[in-house]
Amino acid sequence: MSKSLVTFVGVAHPWMCDVMGHMNVRHYAAMFDDASFQLLGHIAGQDSTQASARGWADVRTEIDYRHETKAGSLLTIRSHVVKIGRTSVTFEQVMSGSLDGIVHASSRTTSVHFDLAARASVALDEAMRGRAATFLVE
Repeated sequence: MSKSLVTFVGVAHPWMCDVMGHMNVRHYAAMFDDASFQLLGHIAGQDSTQASARGWADVRTEIDYRHETKAGSLLTIRSHVVKIGRTSVTFEQVMSGSLDGIVHASSRTTSVHFDLAARASVALDEAMRGRAATFLVE
């Protein structure tokens, strides 16, 4: 996955764990969400979302939980694009142990480029498509 981007580095804190002693699903979602801002920011370009009143709207997310994440686990998320549409990108994120490389979870999300004023999808411009292509893994 040489086209992947490190989009999150963190730790599973004890307060993130549920009564069974492992990280609760709400915190996986939050970590994947934080990571997506990094990837989509790289695709949108520096400050372009604020300047143009454009953003991203996630329309589908699927998470696969693969390995128990206990308190104190050091985690790294790497993200890559799997599909570039007219108005959207679909990307995968892989959460692994930072020290051992064990995959804890993976996520696949489709996010639509969105006009915040019109509340409607807008096409990706050529510069965005080019930046997205740099992270494309087929």
